[in-house]
Amino acid sequence: MAHIIAHPGGRARFPLQGMGRRLWSRVGCDCPLCGARVAGARLCGGCEADITALPGGRPRCPGCALRLPATASSCPACLGASRAYGRTIAAFDYVPPADALIQMLKTRLRLSMAPVLARLMAAAVRRHGGLPVGSLLVPVPASRASLRLRGMNPAGEIARSLAAELALPLARGALRRRRETPRQTALGRRARQQGATALFLGSSRVRGRHVAVVDDVMTTGSTVQAAASALLAAGAASVTILVAARTP
Repeated sequence: MAHIIAHPGGRARFPLQGMGRRLWSRVGCDCPLCGARVAGARLCGGCEADITALPGGRPRCPGCALRLPATASSCPACLGASRAYGRTIAAFDYVPPADALIQMLKTRLRLSMAPVLARLMAAAVRRHGGLPVGSLLVPVPASRASLRLRGMNPAGEIARSLAAELALPLARGALRRRRETPRQTALGRRARQQGATALFLGSSRVRGRHVAVVDDVMTTGSTVQAAASALLAAGAASVTILVAARTP
C-alpha cells in the first residue's frame, strides 16, 4: 500500500513506498526546529539535546513519564493509581518548541515529521533499556472523524517508522475502537476518563505477547489506559506505553 510523503517545507505531495521511505531518511533536509542542515529525517544534535534534556536532572516517573518534582522521591500522580500498563516512555515534554513537531504532523499534515518523532522515541526506548524480545508495536487507532479530517492516523504513521527504527513487528489492527468519541482537546480530565472507558477492543493476535502501545501525546493517560486494558483482556502478557510527547 502506498503512503504519502511530505517535504519538510510543505504538505503531502506524492506516494511513498517502503524503498522511498528509506531513501527519504538519508537525503539532506532541514532541522524542523532551527533550520540547520541535517542528513535525513531528524533534528540537529543541538535541538535534540535541548528538547530531550531533563531540567535540573529530574528523572521521569517510570510509570507515567511525568517529570518528578524536585523535592519528591516518588510520583504524586501515581500514588494509589491502578494502571494496566507497566511503564511509560516519552521522548520529550509537550511544551514549546518541541510541541511544534507534533503540530506539524497533526495540524499541518507534514508526514515527514513521523520518522523524526520515531527517531526521538527510539532513542528514548534505548535509554530506558529497550523492550522485551518479541514485542509487538500497536498504534492507538484514530477516530473516524480524525481520519476524515487528516486522511491519516498520526499514531499509526509514527508507529510505522518506529517499527523500522526498533526492528519490531507492527501489529496494525490489533486494537480497534468500539465507538466514536468527541475530540479529546475539547474535554477536561474527568470527561476524558469517562469517554475512554471500555473504548477499545483488542485482538487475539496479542495473546501471550508483550505489547508496546504507540501514541503521539499522553495527557491524562486515559486513552492509553483504555488501550492497555483492552490488550490485557485480549491476552497480552504485559503492556508498555510509548509516546512522542508527555504533557507536563
